[in-house]
Amino acid sequence: MVRLNHLTVRVRDWKRSRDWYVQNLGLVVEFEIADRKAAALKDDADVTLFVEGDHPDVRPSCALFFEVDDVEKTHRRLAARGVPFVATPQKLFWGYGAELDDPDGYRVGIWDATSMKEKGGG
Repeated sequence: MVRLNHLTVRVRDWKRSRDWYVQNLGLVVEFEIADRKAAALKDDADVTLFVEGDHPDVRPSCALFFEVDDVEKTHRRLAARGVPFVATPQKLFWGYGAELDDPDGYRVGIWDATSMKEKGGG
């Protein structure tokens, strides 16, 4: 068996990134290591995203995709709070979903299983 357990992304401000993922995507702070300037953020599938450091020259090198209950509702909720989107819910090269950037420019895709199946699964 192989299963992704955690992923670390380097960020400019670990506390800002921690708060962004908690407030916008509902991740939960599992623990923090203040002297490493890191926070462990857990999703509903028990996968942990570490946001680490205060790196002034972050160059995002991956995209993160999160399954949500309803991509349309999640988009409306975040857009109403002023969160900017790169792509509103639509058929994209990877399937049906929406895309936004986190505070450091990491591309974040959101999708749901029903919309993916009904509106274009890649």
